[in-house]
Amino acid sequence: MTISAFKKYFKTELSGLYNDSESTFLSSIFMEKIVGFDTFQQRRFAEQELLLEDEKRLLEVISELKTSKPYQHILGETDFYGMTFYVNENVLIPRPETEELLELAIKKIKSSAFDAQNLKILDIGTGSGIIPLVLKKHFPQAEVSSIDFSEKALEIARKNAAFHQLTINFIHADYLNFDLKESFDIIISNPPYIGIDEEQEIEHSVKGFEPTMALFSPTSDTLIFYRKIAEDSKKYLNKNGLLFLEINQKLGSETLDLYRNDFEEAALIKDLSENDRFIFGRK
Repeated sequence: MTISAFKKYFKTELSGLYNDSESTFLSSIFMEKIVGFDTFQQRRFAEQELLLEDEKRLLEVISELKTSKPYQHILGETDFYGMTFYVNENVLIPRPETEELLELAIKKIKSSAFDAQNLKILDIGTGSGIIPLVLKKHFPQAEVSSIDFSEKALEIARKNAAFHQLTINFIHADYLNFDLKESFDIIISNPPYIGIDEEQEIEHSVKGFEPTMALFSPTSDTLIFYRKIAEDSKKYLNKNGLLFLEINQKLGSETLDLYRNDFEEAALIKDLSENDRFIFGRK
């Protein structure tokens, strides 16, 4: 099969799952990953025959995509905030909203009067390590710690840290039952915030392939992580320290109420889709 013939076949086979632009994007990235041809080369050598082993692997990709498996899991990696990260079924695939959270955090931290050499950052809910690693890249002198309950997620986070040659203090612990030992200038988190009653609203490609413990609140109290973070912020967030949270868009005001009394500034911020998505606090 030639490259051009495969691209047509790819689009036809997946027409029920992806529109034309999505199919074009996916066929191009998998062609580059497996065959080694970038988009220009795929056009230039469109009538070149695929190697049998490459064709076999590309056909396997189509079969995997038909199950609604996220393409990032098939690739084993994803791009996020200008960096490439390893991902698998043990970690969430990073969402664009979390890029917005990091953009907010980086901007606020840079405009604050922190001593860059002594800056201490805590991330709660490491996952693949995207939040602590992006922050470490932008604030290389900071001491960055990150907590996660899943050892399998931490394995991916450590792999990403090694790939980017960045040092993070990864902590394997159940945050809801964990006592912090030190104070921080920055606390940031994108914890599980989907309510159990919202499960039916989540697409199969998400709940069927991504870790449920990273998606759903572990109890009927959807705000359980935010209550713990609020309590810890009272004790362990330094004066003038900053708080950044990604939240359930349906619970914006309820989440903000947890932080109003203990922060000089507490704000509910919308994402680019105009949903209540972030909490920013200045102690």
